[in-house]
Amino acid sequence: MKTAQRHETRLLLAGNAALFALLRTGRHIGRARRIPRLGWVVADPVLARRILNDHAHFSMAGEGGVGHLWSQLFGPDMARFFDGARHAEVRTRARDLFTEESAAELVRRSQGGRLAVLRERLAAGEVVDIADTTRVLAGRMVADLMGLELNAAGDEPYRRLFAAGERLASLALGTVTSTSLSPEVIEQGRLIARDLTRGVDEGYRTAGADTVLGRCREMDLGLPLTRGLATLLTVAGTETGASGTSRTVALLHDTGQMHRLLADPALMAGAVREGLRVSTPAPVIGRRVARDVEVDGRLMRAGEQVMLLTYVADNAAGPFDITRGYVPETRQLWFGAGRHLCLGAAVARTQVTRMLETLIAGGRPWRVVSRRAARRVLVPTYASLRVRSE
Repeated sequence: MKTAQRHETRLLLAGNAALFALLRTGRHIGRARRIPRLGWVVADPVLARRILNDHAHFSMAGEGGVGHLWSQLFGPDMARFFDGARHAEVRTRARDLFTEESAAELVRRSQGGRLAVLRERLAAGEVVDIADTTRVLAGRMVADLMGLELNAAGDEPYRRLFAAGERLASLALGTVTSTSLSPEVIEQGRLIARDLTRGVDEGYRTAGADTVLGRCREMDLGLPLTRGLATLLTVAGTETGASGTSRTVALLHDTGQMHRLLADPALMAGAVREGLRVSTPAPVIGRRVARDVEVDGRLMRAGEQVMLLTYVADNAAGPFDITRGYVPETRQLWFGAGRHLCLGAAVARTQVTRMLETLIAGGRPWRVVSRRAARRVLVPTYASLRVRSE
């Protein structure tokens, strides 16, 4: 377990030193505490879920929330979208694209061929880079789901899609204490977003009704708002999914629990759940207090910032253990909660599952040959995780 904890710590520290310090502090604050310059910091899973479900008193559109970041890049309509009726409409109209059945078909269609190649390479005794593979797979999945035509048979366009999302997300590295961006950062972010959404205009006109862009067209969402939504879904769909997948592979290796999974594949659901719980790719969720409210005997005033330390809350349940039963306190807090619960939760679970199924298909454990943490990224992850079947 110490090996796994050491590598996870290195990922957090390499990705964002300020985030690492915040999470370290969060282990000692109790359930919730007001910290100067940071606002309210919450490390309890039950309180975090209550706040995420309380849409009357907490907003993600004000400073501290992801809506504030996105509104600076895409304008005030984007800020209104996060807490408005159109957000509920989009989720309702697109819900069938994210069911367990739809997720299974999406991953099969967009990733199945590459996973088959990966299985063959592992069986042949080759060293494969799981981190690079997850980036390509995430890019393919998002392009398929969105309805983006990248017109490429190779993997490089999907690596570029992932890299653009990573660059855009990394602009938020300095937003631990404030989500306000400088004019220079805003301009840089808009340039990256234009590159990231290069195919959105065409997709908005021509994508099928079984894609996100097609649904946006059917709802007459308009191109400006669609570009913002496409950017958000691309970043969320690539960064967190790739991080959760590669880190779960590493956790199974570092704890030796891949042997349990090989011996009993029925433990797969527990392995996926534990991997996402322990890695918690979105380690902090921000909200703004919209109206005065009492939480756990403390008065949170309108305008104050709230930082929910989901990584701390999730990991309080204990170390990685694929035999651990369902933990009601955390539920699936790594996907958020309330009306902003990650729409792609089923897709993320399916991606991790298919990767692990590919790794155990040959009936042999894997060995990590080398690894390298990604530096200065918003979502902690591996830049490289090279493995070989034993």
